[in-house]
Amino acid sequence: MDRKSASFLALGLVVGGLLAATLFVGVIRRDKAAASGDGSSGRVVLKFAHSLDQTHPVHAAIMHFAERVDAISGGAVQVQVFPNGQLGSEPECIEQLQRGALAMVKSSAAAMEGFVPEMAVFSFPYLFRDDAHFWNVADGEIGRQLLAAGATKGIHGLCYYDAGARSFYTVDKPVLVPGDLKELKIRVQASKMARDLVLTLGGGPTPIPWGELYTALQQQMVDGAENNPPSFLSSRHYEVARHYSLDEHTRVPDLVIFSQKIWDSLSPQTRAWLDQAAADSVVFQRKLWAEKTAEALAAVEKAGVTVYRPDQAVFAAATAPMLREYDGTPLGELAARIRATR
Repeated sequence: MDRKSASFLALGLVVGGLLAATLFVGVIRRDKAAASGDGSSGRVVLKFAHSLDQTHPVHAAIMHFAERVDAISGGAVQVQVFPNGQLGSEPECIEQLQRGALAMVKSSAAAMEGFVPEMAVFSFPYLFRDDAHFWNVADGEIGRQLLAAGATKGIHGLCYYDAGARSFYTVDKPVLVPGDLKELKIRVQASKMARDLVLTLGGGPTPIPWGELYTALQQQMVDGAENNPPSFLSSRHYEVARHYSLDEHTRVPDLVIFSQKIWDSLSPQTRAWLDQAAADSVVFQRKLWAEKTAEALAAVEKAGVTVYRPDQAVFAAATAPMLREYDGTPLGELAARIRATR
């Protein structure tokens, strides 16, 4: 190879490396005006990752958010959505977000516990009286404080999405009373509260990534799991777990979170566009969630799943000792504030 060819080869490798690196940046700014932080003068492309499949109603809400960002900003800001865990699990994506390698992530509040400990309050069993109570908390002062709590950890909370109530589903036998969980291996999220809940009810909590759960149920590496009706349907877990018990033990929301590093680099105008699009998507998502929950329950029953409606008061009584452990702690005091909210 002559010297001239070698020079061109070296130049190509450098350029290729720079282009590859661009793929791992959470925000890509177009033209000099955009690079200066003025999102209104140039095009900004933001990367948004989540672990759900494209049939899930939360994915539909995320796409609605992306469309609203494009429309409100007149194309100055665009959101690229990466579903199905393409860029990693929720905890992995949150870590990328903290570094600024991702702009946005959809995360369960349970997965956020390891980054923002206050989020664990959402995993307290039977904390919310009903839908209205939950949204009064999420839309009020407490909800806003929790969204802001991750700022020092590099996480800017944007909004809450409805993720309904979580209930147990099992392969071989239904869970009708707490004792039915004894010695069953139940898949849980990467959450201390989720693990403690299953332990309190006599089961064996088993953390497994969401994308690996279908196979784990199929091969009976676990005896069951717990989630909301739309996720039970869209994941196709109903194909192997034929018993769904609506004990509705927790109401853990999804959150749209933003890289604080990237958020701080955006212009006030761009932030305002993103806030407006998030608010619009919340209205869209809550309505869609209610519709899809009813459809999901009807669909899994039609597919042969037996849906049970056990006495929730029995489960609430069984989990009460777990909650008393937090009396006098900051988390317990936060839970008390939530109970007092009307």
